[in-house]
Parts: sequence; C-alpha cells; structure tokens
Amino acid sequence: MEGVYPVNRSGLQEDLKTDKDIVITMDDTGIKVSNRGEWMRHKWHVRRGYLKIHVAVDIRSKKVVSLVVTSEEVHSSKVLKKLVKEASENNDIKRVLADGAYDTKENFRYLAYNGIEAAIKVKKNSSGKSNGCYPRKLAVLQQLSDFGGWKRSVSYGHRWIVESVFSAMKRTFGEYVMARNYQNMVKEMFLKVSVYNMFTGMKL
Repeated sequence: MEGVYPVNRSGLQEDLKTDKDIVITMDDTGIKVSNRGEWMRHKWHVRRGYLKIHVAVDIRSKKVVSLVVTSEEVHSSKVLKKLVKEASENNDIKRVLADGAYDTKENFRYLAYNGIEAAIKVKKNSSGKSNGCYPRKLAVLQQLSDFGGWKRSVSYGHRWIVESVFSAMKRTFGEYVMARNYQNMVKEMFLKVSVYNMFTGMKL
C-alpha cells in the first residue's frame, strides 16, 4: 500500500526548478494515524500502526523536492528510485546523500546509470568485492580506507538537513494524520509538505 505524490507538481514549487545541479538528502519518518494517544492502544489492545513518509530534500533550499507515502512495512531502500525520479523532473540532481538503509546494489546501479553520485553510507560489514556492482565497490573501498575523508568529500554531514525538516513539520503539524482512510491520509501529508515548502520559501 503506497501513494506517490510529487510535491513539484503542486503548483507551489515552481521555484524549485533550476538550471544548476542540486544535492538531495533523503530519509523517512513515521506518522501516527490517530491522535488518541498510546494509552488507548494499551488499554484496548488495538494496533493502528503508522504511515511512513519518505522525502528527498534539496540541501540548499531545505525544501522537499519529492514525497512518497507508504505503509509502515515498506523499507526505505525500496523508494529511492521513486524519490529520485520525481525530484529529477524539475531538477538536475548531482548527488544523493543517504544512510545505510539505502545501501543496495540496485540503488547504486540506478544512480550510476542516471549519472548521479551515490553518497550512500555502506554497511560496516561490506566486502570490497564488486559482486556485480562496481559503483558500490568503489564506495565500499573509499569508506573502508578513509571514512572521515569520504564524508568530507561528499559533504555527508548535510544529511542532518532532512532530520531538521521532519522536526519542523512535526512541530508545525503534529505527529499524526487526522484523515480516516488511506488515500485521504496520503493527500493530507501531501498538503502539509506543500505548506511547509511554501513557508520555507518565504523571505521574511
């Protein structure tokens, strides 16, 4: 169960289109499907679960350039392609910053095929062998030989920006959705992200 709502098509984000390359960072966070509180779950032994919102953020503007909403079972690595594809429609992506949850050969191949640098943190037990994916092999060798140098070379520290976006959104809109059915939940998150982008773009 998932919904893909590209923020760029909302009509609010035309200013995201640029002739310059951008760097994006991505991550996901959980959104509760009810605001009734955890005590009801324990008291009545019900489990409502949560949504996952997956976002890609332009590290320069701090705006969300693509959004995917899924159920809680969908793993982060499965949505990288959709996030990048949607973000690429109005932007030229130079690099993707992502943590180990996105470390798959398929993702490295996809980014390399599209001419995008994969600044993905590989798993600690990664082997230096290519195993059919040369782009990932290079990343593994670079990180194993000098992880600090690799982080500086790709500006990996900018990953914190996506966490600040999640924090700002939850402070502004809360940690839950009010809608009852799934499609309306997706639309609600799309609207909240669009409003967040609009506020972020205001020059005070």
